[in-house]
Amino acid sequence: MLVKRSGKTNPAYGTPPEKRSLKMHMNLGAINLDKTSGPTSHEIAAWVKRILEVEKAGHSGTLDPKVTGILPVLLGDATRIMDTLLLAGKEYICLMRVHKPLPKKRLSDVCGEFLGPIFQKPPLKSSVVKELRIRTIYYLDVMEIEEQRVLMRVGCQAGTYMRKLCFDIGLALGTGANMEELRRTRAGPFREDETLVTLHQLTDAYAAWKETGDETGLRRVILPVEAALRHLPRLVIADNAVDAICHGAPLALPGLLRLETDISKGDIVALFTLKGEAVGIGRADMNSREMLDGKTGIAVLTERVIMEPGTYPKAWKLAERDASRAALRAEN
Repeated sequence: MLVKRSGKTNPAYGTPPEKRSLKMHMNLGAINLDKTSGPTSHEIAAWVKRILEVEKAGHSGTLDPKVTGILPVLLGDATRIMDTLLLAGKEYICLMRVHKPLPKKRLSDVCGEFLGPIFQKPPLKSSVVKELRIRTIYYLDVMEIEEQRVLMRVGCQAGTYMRKLCFDIGLALGTGANMEELRRTRAGPFREDETLVTLHQLTDAYAAWKETGDETGLRRVILPVEAALRHLPRLVIADNAVDAICHGAPLALPGLLRLETDISKGDIVALFTLKGEAVGIGRADMNSREMLDGKTGIAVLTERVIMEPGTYPKAWKLAERDASRAALRAEN
């Protein structure tokens, strides 16, 4: 990260994510859930809510009932960042069946033609508006071809319909094709090779805590909300800027301490305290170089607040405290 200026944090305010109480941890929790085939995404979120006895739980990025894989579920106040996950890129392992036998090279070559921007219209079963739109395929790796079945790994922009992608590949081949099986292996910062949790594991961890008071299992299957923001550029802000952000104010340059490189104006960024707590989400109003070199101006326009107001003191109270301490030192 680029360092704009140094700063210190007061241990009397806020709590590092790893030191939150279990109640706070669950209210700001994220679950990298492994969805099974059968239930709807809505049913999964409702079951999580019932299992953990929480008031609020929501899923990010709907999966069809037969589709398996990563379904991020956010708890409590963590649901405030749902939009950032909905817009994040996805990865799928897809099994496509071609309706007539074709040479492997022909199959691979045509699949490769679907890299980059493609046109898609949502299928009839979709709940979104049926308008032609552009979606980007970041990579499409043909992993295996066996007779008329093609196994491929696809990285794509949010909102890409894999069933429609298979249909369109079939049109390009001139044979027709359909999706037979699908598994999501990445959704934004959540990956299949990390802490992937089943509903059974979640149930067991909660039951163990209720019976023995041991929080270890729950803290393993429920991640802090900060884990759901790893895909966003990160900015670290000073203690005296936190409460203003919590009230929806923009981030001015004097409150910025550190930032990541390659931030462009208009990018969605995440704001963190020196303790590593997520404060909110905003849209950059400057690029990284302007943020680093500038002395005045608005760096980020706040769009979503995660932290509760009052967690850190108001800036004028901090200034008043510092003035009092300076006066005492002068007297002594």
